[in-house]
Amino acid sequence: MATYPRRIVTIAVWAALPAVLIALVLLWTGPYGARVQWTGTLVIGVALVIGLFVLHEHVIRPLQTASNLLAALREGDFSLRARTPDPEDDLGLLYLEANGLAEILRGQRLGALEAGTLLRAVMAEIDAAVFAFDDDDRLLLVNRGGEQLLQASNEQVVGRAANELGMLEYLDGETPRVVERTASRWELRRTSFRQDGRPHRLVLLTDVGRTLQAEEREAWQRLIRVLSHEINNSLTPIRSFAGSLRDIVQQGSRTPEGDEDLRRGLDIIGQRADSLGRFIAAYARLARLPRPVLQPVPVEEWVAGVAALETRGHVHVEAGPSCLLLADRGQLEQLLINLVRNAADAVQGTDGAVELSWSLRDRALELLVLDEGPGLADTANLFVPFYTTKPGGSGIGLALSRRIAEAHGGWLTLENRTERTGCRATLRLPLASQNARLAAHD
Repeated sequence: MATYPRRIVTIAVWAALPAVLIALVLLWTGPYGARVQWTGTLVIGVALVIGLFVLHEHVIRPLQTASNLLAALREGDFSLRARTPDPEDDLGLLYLEANGLAEILRGQRLGALEAGTLLRAVMAEIDAAVFAFDDDDRLLLVNRGGEQLLQASNEQVVGRAANELGMLEYLDGETPRVVERTASRWELRRTSFRQDGRPHRLVLLTDVGRTLQAEEREAWQRLIRVLSHEINNSLTPIRSFAGSLRDIVQQGSRTPEGDEDLRRGLDIIGQRADSLGRFIAAYARLARLPRPVLQPVPVEEWVAGVAALETRGHVHVEAGPSCLLLADRGQLEQLLINLVRNAADAVQGTDGAVELSWSLRDRALELLVLDEGPGLADTANLFVPFYTTKPGGSGIGLALSRRIAEAHGGWLTLENRTERTGCRATLRLPLASQNARLAAHD
């Protein structure tokens, strides 16, 4: 089968053949000498060859240039550009569009390379093991955390089947879930994506055991700091007075002033011992919060009962919709008592009031305790155990309240009011299931 350039030449020859034949017939049948006839025939032949060459340069060569440019684009070489002789004609427009396409593809490839570099850097530094499997369950990609988990290099594991790596169970089943591997606990998360039209699965394993150990270590460090601070606060005066009392006893002589110093020193030692005992009891209370005993709790009755216990100032209850909580009533009462007592302390000695209200949002109860006090000076340490700004405060009320809220599947926040001075405590708790259906229906 003839190629495209040969077909073009053939068409050009056939197009020029009638004129060439007519010229040769007139030349050889006319009254011309043999020299003129041969010279004319040579000129016609040379003109035909030159015409075919010019035709090749203006038709075939541009097509070859466009073909080479497209081939370079297909192979990923975006450095070639076609010289545009005249952007106004059709050929120049073709070259211009081809160059524009090459520039766009070059930018896209550069962006893809930069994104790939960023992705590899993130995957290398992420504190988790990441694996990508194709639809044949073969590993396509693994990060540094995955290499450490498998105890093998990228070259050793990429391309191997999931069952060979002991990871076939990670490609099915519910997610997220916790799995055991290498004597540690890992949280498994899995998602799917498509590449080149084929389904792939991405597996993410996070070492929850190490995270829990770090959190446990941090909790112990906080506990030791708190205990050390409080115990030292009690032991320092005890040590000082014990030394003074020892000196008095060693003198051997009893005087009224010495007896008074003995009594005063023993009283202070007893007070500090009682304070230390109260601190230990408060910490034990915070640490040993029992599991909630769930029962139906009418919200209106619960709020009204707690509000009636506070007699120092005016506590106003703005009743909301009737609803039920499935909760431990004793713990909820302790939680709300702490919030109302703090609010009442804030407005003590002022003309401010305390307001309690509640509403239903997203099948949950949202209860507000608003006060018109001076507001909070430090919101960062509100829920830190034993942190208090009140003289004689224990510093466990808010921490205990938050633990009670979280044990019931809710949360507690405390912040300054924006519309005026004062503080807003927001308690959110899930409704009982039957009440949730009623709230959704309403």
